Amino acid sequence: MSDIHAYQTTTDAGHEPGFGDYVQLLKPRVMSLVVFTALVGLLVAPVALHPVEAFAAILFIALGAGASGALNMWWDADIDAVMRRTARRPVPAGRVAAGEALAVGLALSGISVVMLWLATNWAAAALLAFTIFFYAVIYSIWLKRSTPQNIVIGGAAGAFPPMIGWAAATGSVSVEALLMFSLIFMWTPPHFWALALFMKEDYHKAGVPMLTVTHGRKATRAYILAYTLLLVPVAVGAALTSIGGPLTLAVAVVLNLWFVVGALRIRRRDEAMAEADGYAVEKAFFRFSLMYLFLHFAAFLVEAALKPYGLGGW
Repeated sequence: MSDIHAYQTTTDAGHEPGFGDYVQLLKPRVMSLVVFTALVGLLVAPVALHPVEAFAAILFIALGAGASGALNMWWDADIDAVMRRTARRPVPAGRVAAGEALAVGLALSGISVVMLWLATNWAAAALLAFTIFFYAVIYSIWLKRSTPQNIVIGGAAGAFPPMIGWAAATGSVSVEALLMFSLIFMWTPPHFWALALFMKEDYHKAGVPMLTVTHGRKATRAYILAYTLLLVPVAVGAALTSIGGPLTLAVAVVLNLWFVVGALRIRRRDEAMAEADGYAVEKAFFRFSLMYLFLHFAAFLVEAALKPYGLGGW
Protein backbone atom coordinates (compact mmCIF):
# COMPACT_ATOMS: atom_id res chain seq x y z
CA MET A 1 0.00 0.00 0.00
CA SER A 2 3.01 2.31 0.25
CA ASP A 3 2.84 3.45 -3.38
CA ILE A 4 -0.72 4.67 -3.16
CA HIS A 5 -0.05 6.37 0.16
CA ALA A 6 2.86 8.24 -1.41
CA TYR A 7 0.60 9.13 -4.31
CA GLN A 8 -2.03 10.52 -1.96
CA THR A 9 0.47 12.66 -0.10
CA THR A 10 0.76 14.84 -3.20
CA THR A 11 -2.84 14.79 -4.39
CA ASP A 12 -4.52 15.33 -1.02
CA ALA A 13 -2.72 18.60 -0.39
CA GLY A 14 -5.18 21.46 -0.14
CA HIS A 15 -8.19 19.28 -0.91
CA GLU A 16 -11.09 18.86 1.49
CA PRO A 17 -13.33 15.90 0.61
CA GLY A 18 -16.91 16.86 -0.10
CA PHE A 19 -20.15 15.02 0.61
CA GLY A 20 -20.17 13.59 -2.91
CA ASP A 21 -16.72 12.08 -2.37
CA TYR A 22 -17.97 10.12 0.63
CA VAL A 23 -21.06 9.02 -1.29
CA GLN A 24 -18.83 7.67 -4.06
CA LEU A 25 -16.77 5.89 -1.41
CA LEU A 26 -19.83 3.75 -0.66
CA LYS A 27 -20.14 2.55 -4.28
CA PRO A 28 -23.69 3.86 -4.86
CA ARG A 29 -24.22 1.89 -8.09
CA VAL A 30 -23.42 -1.38 -6.35
CA MET A 31 -25.50 -0.25 -3.38
CA SER A 32 -28.53 0.31 -5.62
CA LEU A 33 -28.41 -3.33 -6.76
CA VAL A 34 -28.00 -4.49 -3.16
CA VAL A 35 -30.95 -2.38 -2.01
CA PHE A 36 -33.18 -3.62 -4.82
CA THR A 37 -32.45 -7.34 -4.37
CA ALA A 38 -32.69 -7.06 -0.59
CA LEU A 39 -36.02 -5.25 -0.92
CA VAL A 40 -37.32 -8.00 -3.18
CA GLY A 41 -36.19 -10.65 -0.70
CA LEU A 42 -37.98 -8.82 2.08
CA LEU A 43 -41.22 -8.18 0.17
CA VAL A 44 -41.65 -11.66 -1.32
CA ALA A 45 -41.13 -13.33 2.06
CA PRO A 46 -44.24 -14.96 3.60
CA VAL A 47 -44.06 -12.68 6.67
CA ALA A 48 -44.88 -9.00 6.24
CA LEU A 49 -42.90 -6.44 8.22
CA HIS A 50 -44.38 -3.17 9.43
CA PRO A 51 -43.47 -0.46 6.88
CA VAL A 52 -41.26 1.34 9.39
CA GLU A 53 -39.40 -1.89 10.19
CA ALA A 54 -39.06 -2.66 6.49
CA PHE A 55 -37.66 0.80 5.77
CA ALA A 56 -35.19 0.49 8.64
CA ALA A 57 -34.09 -2.95 7.45
CA ILE A 58 -33.38 -1.75 3.92
CA LEU A 59 -31.63 1.37 5.21
CA PHE A 60 -29.24 -0.63 7.38
CA ILE A 61 -28.63 -3.23 4.67
CA ALA A 62 -27.73 -0.33 2.37
CA LEU A 63 -25.35 1.07 4.99
CA GLY A 64 -23.76 -2.36 5.29
CA ALA A 65 -23.25 -2.44 1.52
CA GLY A 66 -21.71 1.02 1.72
CA ALA A 67 -19.40 -0.15 4.48
CA SER A 68 -18.22 -3.01 2.26
CA GLY A 69 -17.58 -0.57 -0.57
CA ALA A 70 -15.54 1.77 1.62
CA LEU A 71 -13.43 -1.08 3.00
CA ASN A 72 -12.86 -2.38 -0.52
CA MET A 73 -11.75 1.05 -1.74
CA TRP A 74 -9.38 1.36 1.22
CA TRP A 75 -7.70 -1.97 0.50
CA ASP A 76 -7.73 -1.75 -3.30
CA ALA A 77 -6.50 1.83 -3.57
CA ASP A 78 -3.16 0.76 -5.02
CA ILE A 79 -4.61 -1.32 -7.86
CA ASP A 80 -7.51 1.09 -8.43
CA ALA A 81 -4.94 3.80 -9.15
CA VAL A 82 -3.55 1.95 -12.18
CA MET A 83 -6.86 0.76 -13.65
CA ARG A 84 -8.60 3.11 -16.08
CA ARG A 85 -12.05 2.06 -14.87
CA THR A 86 -11.31 2.83 -11.21
CA ALA A 87 -8.61 5.50 -11.20
CA ARG A 88 -11.10 8.30 -10.46
CA ARG A 89 -12.47 6.65 -7.34
CA PRO A 90 -12.13 8.88 -4.25
CA VAL A 91 -9.11 7.19 -2.65
CA PRO A 92 -6.80 6.67 -5.67
CA ALA A 93 -7.79 10.10 -6.99
CA GLY A 94 -6.71 11.62 -3.67
CA ARG A 95 -10.10 13.08 -2.73
CA VAL A 96 -10.44 10.88 0.37
CA ALA A 97 -7.48 9.60 2.41
CA ALA A 98 -7.11 5.84 2.76
CA GLY A 99 -7.35 6.10 6.55
CA GLU A 100 -10.64 7.95 6.27
CA ALA A 101 -12.04 5.27 3.98
CA LEU A 102 -11.07 2.60 6.52
CA ALA A 103 -12.65 4.57 9.37
CA VAL A 104 -15.88 5.12 7.43
CA GLY A 105 -16.05 1.43 6.48
CA LEU A 106 -15.50 0.19 10.03
CA ALA A 107 -17.94 2.70 11.54
CA LEU A 108 -20.71 1.91 9.07
CA SER A 109 -20.11 -1.82 9.51
CA GLY A 110 -20.73 -1.62 13.24
CA ILE A 111 -23.70 0.74 12.94
CA SER A 112 -25.44 -1.22 10.19
CA VAL A 113 -25.12 -4.62 11.88
CA VAL A 114 -26.19 -3.46 15.35
CA MET A 115 -29.09 -1.38 14.04
CA LEU A 116 -30.35 -4.16 11.75
CA TRP A 117 -30.32 -6.48 14.78
CA LEU A 118 -32.34 -3.97 16.81
CA ALA A 119 -34.73 -3.25 13.94
CA THR A 120 -35.34 -6.87 12.89
CA ASN A 121 -33.59 -9.94 14.29
CA TRP A 122 -30.21 -11.52 14.98
CA ALA A 123 -30.31 -13.81 11.92
CA ALA A 124 -30.48 -10.89 9.48
CA ALA A 125 -27.79 -9.00 11.41
CA ALA A 126 -25.50 -12.04 11.44
CA LEU A 127 -25.90 -12.50 7.70
CA LEU A 128 -25.13 -8.81 7.12
CA ALA A 129 -22.02 -9.02 9.32
CA PHE A 130 -20.83 -12.10 7.45
CA THR A 131 -21.49 -10.42 4.10
CA ILE A 132 -19.36 -7.40 5.03
CA PHE A 133 -16.60 -9.68 6.31
CA PHE A 134 -16.80 -11.86 3.19
CA TYR A 135 -16.55 -8.92 0.78
CA ALA A 136 -13.86 -7.01 2.66
CA VAL A 137 -11.67 -9.89 3.85
CA ILE A 138 -12.41 -13.09 1.92
CA TYR A 139 -12.87 -11.41 -1.47
CA SER A 140 -10.97 -8.09 -1.40
CA ILE A 141 -7.99 -9.00 0.77
CA TRP A 142 -7.60 -12.70 -0.07
CA LEU A 143 -9.28 -13.97 -3.24
CA LYS A 144 -9.09 -10.98 -5.57
CA ARG A 145 -5.29 -10.94 -5.77
CA SER A 146 -4.59 -14.64 -5.36
CA THR A 147 -6.77 -16.72 -7.69
CA PRO A 148 -8.66 -16.54 -11.00
CA GLN A 149 -11.59 -17.98 -9.03
CA ASN A 150 -11.81 -14.60 -7.27
CA ILE A 151 -15.07 -13.54 -8.86
CA VAL A 152 -16.58 -17.04 -8.67
CA ILE A 153 -16.22 -17.45 -4.91
CA GLY A 154 -16.27 -13.73 -4.18
CA GLY A 155 -19.58 -13.42 -6.00
CA ALA A 156 -21.25 -14.78 -2.88
CA ALA A 157 -20.87 -11.36 -1.26
CA GLY A 158 -23.20 -9.78 -3.80
CA ALA A 159 -25.61 -12.69 -3.58
CA PHE A 160 -26.44 -12.38 0.12
CA PRO A 161 -28.73 -9.27 0.08
CA PRO A 162 -32.01 -11.01 -0.92
CA MET A 163 -31.27 -13.65 1.72
CA ILE A 164 -30.72 -10.90 4.30
CA GLY A 165 -34.00 -9.26 3.29
CA TRP A 166 -35.82 -12.59 3.61
CA ALA A 167 -34.22 -13.22 7.01
CA ALA A 168 -35.17 -9.72 8.18
CA ALA A 169 -38.82 -10.58 7.54
CA THR A 170 -38.87 -14.21 8.67
CA GLY A 171 -35.91 -14.64 11.01
CA SER A 172 -34.74 -17.64 8.99
CA VAL A 173 -33.52 -18.82 5.58
CA SER A 174 -35.55 -21.00 3.21
CA VAL A 175 -35.22 -22.74 -0.16
CA GLU A 176 -36.62 -19.62 -1.84
CA ALA A 177 -33.98 -17.42 -0.20
CA LEU A 178 -31.23 -19.86 -1.17
CA LEU A 179 -32.40 -19.86 -4.80
CA MET A 180 -32.40 -16.05 -4.94
CA PHE A 181 -28.86 -16.22 -3.54
CA SER A 182 -27.91 -18.86 -6.12
CA LEU A 183 -29.36 -16.82 -8.97
CA ILE A 184 -27.03 -13.91 -8.23
CA PHE A 185 -24.12 -16.21 -7.37
CA MET A 186 -24.27 -18.04 -10.71
CA TRP A 187 -24.95 -14.82 -12.64
CA THR A 188 -21.88 -13.02 -11.28
CA PRO A 189 -19.09 -14.90 -13.15
CA PRO A 190 -20.46 -14.48 -16.71
CA HIS A 191 -21.36 -10.87 -15.91
CA PHE A 192 -17.86 -9.93 -14.72
CA TRP A 193 -15.99 -12.13 -17.19
CA ALA A 194 -17.77 -10.35 -20.03
CA LEU A 195 -16.47 -7.08 -18.59
CA ALA A 196 -12.99 -8.59 -18.23
CA LEU A 197 -12.93 -9.53 -21.93
CA PHE A 198 -12.84 -5.88 -22.96
CA MET A 199 -11.00 -4.62 -19.84
CA LYS A 200 -8.25 -7.26 -19.75
CA GLU A 201 -5.39 -4.76 -19.95
CA ASP A 202 -6.60 -2.98 -16.81
CA TYR A 203 -6.48 -6.19 -14.79
CA HIS A 204 -3.13 -7.12 -16.32
CA LYS A 205 -1.58 -3.76 -15.36
CA ALA A 206 -2.97 -4.03 -11.83
CA GLY A 207 -1.75 -7.60 -11.40
CA VAL A 208 -5.23 -8.93 -10.67
CA PRO A 209 -5.43 -12.62 -11.68
CA MET A 210 -8.73 -12.32 -13.49
CA LEU A 211 -9.50 -15.32 -15.70
CA THR A 212 -8.69 -13.34 -18.86
CA VAL A 213 -5.20 -12.69 -17.50
CA THR A 214 -4.39 -16.19 -16.21
CA HIS A 215 -6.17 -18.34 -18.82
CA GLY A 216 -6.65 -15.97 -21.75
CA ARG A 217 -9.73 -14.67 -23.51
CA LYS A 218 -10.47 -17.89 -25.40
CA ALA A 219 -10.82 -19.90 -22.18
CA THR A 220 -12.82 -17.09 -20.60
CA ARG A 221 -15.33 -17.24 -23.44
CA ALA A 222 -15.81 -20.97 -22.79
CA TYR A 223 -16.27 -20.36 -19.07
CA ILE A 224 -18.90 -17.68 -19.75
CA LEU A 225 -20.94 -20.19 -21.74
CA ALA A 226 -20.51 -22.92 -19.10
CA TYR A 227 -21.68 -20.73 -16.24
CA THR A 228 -24.53 -19.33 -18.31
CA LEU A 229 -25.78 -22.86 -18.93
CA LEU A 230 -25.48 -23.65 -15.21
CA LEU A 231 -27.45 -20.50 -14.43
CA VAL A 232 -30.51 -21.62 -16.43
CA PRO A 233 -31.81 -24.35 -14.06
CA VAL A 234 -31.30 -22.07 -11.07
CA ALA A 235 -33.39 -19.30 -12.64
CA VAL A 236 -36.12 -21.67 -13.77
CA GLY A 237 -36.06 -23.47 -10.43
CA ALA A 238 -36.60 -20.22 -8.53
CA ALA A 239 -39.60 -19.46 -10.76
CA LEU A 240 -41.17 -22.80 -9.78
CA THR A 241 -41.10 -22.10 -6.02
CA SER A 242 -43.57 -20.16 -3.88
CA ILE A 243 -42.03 -16.83 -4.92
CA GLY A 244 -42.61 -17.63 -8.60
CA GLY A 245 -45.55 -18.18 -10.86
CA PRO A 246 -46.50 -18.18 -14.56
CA LEU A 247 -45.19 -14.64 -15.10
CA THR A 248 -41.86 -15.35 -13.40
CA LEU A 249 -41.45 -18.60 -15.32
CA ALA A 250 -42.14 -16.87 -18.64
CA VAL A 251 -39.64 -14.13 -17.79
CA ALA A 252 -37.05 -16.75 -16.76
CA VAL A 253 -37.45 -18.71 -19.99
CA VAL A 254 -37.18 -15.65 -22.23
CA LEU A 255 -34.27 -14.05 -20.37
CA ASN A 256 -32.27 -17.25 -20.12
CA LEU A 257 -32.80 -18.12 -23.76
CA TRP A 258 -31.52 -14.68 -24.68
CA PHE A 259 -28.62 -15.01 -22.23
CA VAL A 260 -27.58 -18.40 -23.63
CA VAL A 261 -27.71 -17.07 -27.19
CA GLY A 262 -25.49 -14.17 -26.13
CA ALA A 263 -23.02 -16.52 -24.45
CA LEU A 264 -22.92 -18.70 -27.57
CA ARG A 265 -22.15 -15.67 -29.72
CA ILE A 266 -19.28 -14.76 -27.40
CA ARG A 267 -17.98 -18.34 -27.44
CA ARG A 268 -17.86 -18.44 -31.24
CA ARG A 269 -15.81 -15.26 -31.56
CA ASP A 270 -12.05 -14.97 -31.70
CA GLU A 271 -9.89 -12.00 -30.81
CA ALA A 272 -9.62 -10.74 -34.38
CA MET A 273 -13.41 -10.53 -34.64
CA ALA A 274 -13.73 -8.89 -31.22
CA GLU A 275 -11.05 -6.31 -31.87
CA ALA A 276 -12.50 -5.51 -35.28
CA ASP A 277 -15.82 -4.35 -33.84
CA GLY A 278 -14.48 -3.01 -30.53
CA TYR A 279 -15.84 -5.93 -28.47
CA ALA A 280 -19.38 -4.90 -29.37
CA VAL A 281 -20.87 -8.34 -28.68
CA GLU A 282 -19.14 -8.64 -25.32
CA LYS A 283 -20.21 -5.15 -24.29
CA ALA A 284 -23.81 -5.86 -25.33
CA PHE A 285 -23.77 -9.09 -23.30
CA PHE A 286 -22.44 -7.21 -20.27
CA ARG A 287 -25.16 -4.54 -20.54
CA PHE A 288 -27.86 -7.15 -20.98
CA SER A 289 -26.59 -9.05 -17.94
CA LEU A 290 -27.53 -6.05 -15.81
CA MET A 291 -31.06 -6.08 -17.20
CA TYR A 292 -31.17 -9.86 -16.81
CA LEU A 293 -30.79 -9.69 -13.05
CA PHE A 294 -33.04 -6.67 -12.61
CA LEU A 295 -35.88 -8.21 -14.62
CA HIS A 296 -35.68 -11.53 -12.76
CA PHE A 297 -36.07 -9.83 -9.40
CA ALA A 298 -38.68 -7.44 -10.75
CA ALA A 299 -40.69 -10.48 -11.84
CA PHE A 300 -40.54 -11.89 -8.29
CA LEU A 301 -41.83 -8.56 -7.02
CA VAL A 302 -44.67 -8.32 -9.54
CA GLU A 303 -45.67 -11.91 -8.83
CA ALA A 304 -45.90 -11.14 -5.12
CA ALA A 305 -47.96 -8.01 -5.82
CA LEU A 306 -50.43 -9.98 -7.94
CA LYS A 307 -51.00 -12.78 -5.41
CA PRO A 308 -53.54 -10.92 -3.23
CA TYR A 309 -55.71 -10.55 -6.34
CA GLY A 310 -55.45 -14.21 -7.25
CA LEU A 311 -53.42 -13.40 -10.37
CA GLY A 312 -49.93 -14.46 -9.31
CA GLY A 313 -48.25 -17.51 -7.88
CA TRP A 314 -48.87 -21.17 -8.46
